[in-house]
Amino acid sequence: MDKVLTSRHGPWIAGGIIGLIAVALAHFGNPGNMGFCVACFTRDIAGALGLHRAGVVQYIRPEIPGFILGSFLSALLFREYSPRGGSSPAVRFGLGIFAMLGALVFLGCPWRAYLRVAGGDWNALYGVAGLAVGVLIGIGFLWHGFSLGAAENNPKAAGLIMPLIAVALLAFLFLAPTFGEAGKAPIFFSTSGPGSKHAPIFMALGAGLIVGWLAQRSRFCTVGALRDLFMMGDAHLFKGIVAFTVVAFAANYALGYFHPGFVITPAAEGVKAVPQPVAHTDQLWNFLGMVLSGLAFTLAGGCPGRQLIMAGEGDSDAGIFVLGMLVGAAVAHNFAAASSGAGIGPMGAHVTVIGLVFCLAVGFLFRPSNS
Repeated sequence: MDKVLTSRHGPWIAGGIIGLIAVALAHFGNPGNMGFCVACFTRDIAGALGLHRAGVVQYIRPEIPGFILGSFLSALLFREYSPRGGSSPAVRFGLGIFAMLGALVFLGCPWRAYLRVAGGDWNALYGVAGLAVGVLIGIGFLWHGFSLGAAENNPKAAGLIMPLIAVALLAFLFLAPTFGEAGKAPIFFSTSGPGSKHAPIFMALGAGLIVGWLAQRSRFCTVGALRDLFMMGDAHLFKGIVAFTVVAFAANYALGYFHPGFVITPAAEGVKAVPQPVAHTDQLWNFLGMVLSGLAFTLAGGCPGRQLIMAGEGDSDAGIFVLGMLVGAAVAHNFAAASSGAGIGPMGAHVTVIGLVFCLAVGFLFRPSNS
């Protein structure tokens, strides 16, 4: 199996399996079209830790620590654990913040964008188009020599930080500790809204571990796939996106979860249409939110799922990006920038524009002519 995953066939095999697992998680309790969403799940974790107080999106999603630990164990087993870092960490932290802000304006990471399409949510087509444009802008900078600098080898222990954080998150989830006043817990769990919907804990954790292993061995990456396709004409990784989307669509269709349209229109006449799950119909900001995310992910070197996988392998720069996303989730909700089913937040447009300015500045300033 490992030889298959590390071959040219690896990305599409991994993508198909991940797409199937994603639909299964939604079937067993995760929010609609959200079997996997690194952005949304990181936002929920930020809420659970009290970094924001949006009560409907607070839960320690075990899939996220599962990704990190699955990658970590896979990297150890196949001798690919390689602690490294030091490539403009502060800039990567900023890119992580704005990548998350863009994703929460759209309401989903690249993985969820394709899952939304596979579920019939046509609003996500604007997000996918925005993602492609963001990647293309990033490629323009790469063609002109953009680089955040070379990472250096770090001590073996340095690569353990993110796996240890993953273990701590699982401990908080399972133990739900209380400190200080009797019965007062520092971890928050939603009782309504998307944060209250989740697959059984052990199923979600198992899924995360499997996906962490699959992605680590196959190099599955939804942003790297577009980058390689547009930049070099290499469809090797892009086949993973195709398989991921096609399998998710087939599973959704078989289970009756495929509802095509910008809203879900009930079959019965006179019944009011309802929004697609955790989505809005403001298409301009669906597009621009993902332009921002796509650009930030390209400059940082991979989609949010890939960043988690690299963090598990010992890449502290990827870990810094992930922590930036965690802070970005807090900023999005504390400063009214996150979207909801009703549309974008009051500050959603502002942070998107600010983020685009930041990412464009990074792209221009980190070229050889400016070094």
